Amino acid sequence: MSETEKLANGVKSRDARCIARAISMIECGDECSGSLLQMLECSGPPVLGITGAPGVGKSTLADALIRHYRSMDKTIGVVAVDPSSPITGGAVLGDRVRMHRHYTDEGVFIRSMATRGAYGGLAPASMGAIKVLSAAGYDMIMVETVGVGQSEVEIMHLADVVSLVLIPGMGDSIQTLKAGIMEIADVFVLNKADLNGIDELERQVMDFIHMSGINDNGSMIIKTVASKNTGIDKLSEAVTEILGRKKCR
Repeated sequence: MSETEKLANGVKSRDARCIARAISMIECGDECSGSLLQMLECSGPPVLGITGAPGVGKSTLADALIRHYRSMDKTIGVVAVDPSSPITGGAVLGDRVRMHRHYTDEGVFIRSMATRGAYGGLAPASMGAIKVLSAAGYDMIMVETVGVGQSEVEIMHLADVVSLVLIPGMGDSIQTLKAGIMEIADVFVLNKADLNGIDELERQVMDFIHMSGINDNGSMIIKTVASKNTGIDKLSEAVTEILGRKKCR
């Protein structure tokens, strides 16, 4: 048995070290990564995309969702993308800090990766990482995009459900977002709903849904306070409803 076959078997057995090594091979463009991906069979778990502008609380929301799904005894694979510095090429990978409590949980695998200059909110290896986590048999995969703004639409090609996170006080940025990323959202997550301006934000989103016609897709609006775990159960229910609706199409 070749080393690549052993690695593929380790991934299928949900060995964390093998999963990490497999994703690293894909990120580095290892010559064996193509053969590895061919050996992996995808179980087809739902993929939830979490996107939105910087500072809206995407990582905090992801952390709260992980806790929620783990309370339901579901296993979770996470791909969290952070921006690369245009000067050094490095990345902060702040998601490691925000989701640190889950790193000792065998039912959760979190992989942070840098964009490495790629556009669209994802890293070049995002698709491969999702396939590895799928082959590992996780019940759900979450992908948190980098948070660069309205051009972050690549997630629509990878995720079964796209959640766009917004917060009060964004002002004219809502108008800008309308030109791109808002058009791909299945669920609008109005985070930090305990702040002033949440009702105005909801009105703006409802106006956009009405004028754009995307309500034909059944887009939903959910209010959350991720830092206090408020509204996470309703968001989970919305994701389940959207997944069920899409399967029936």
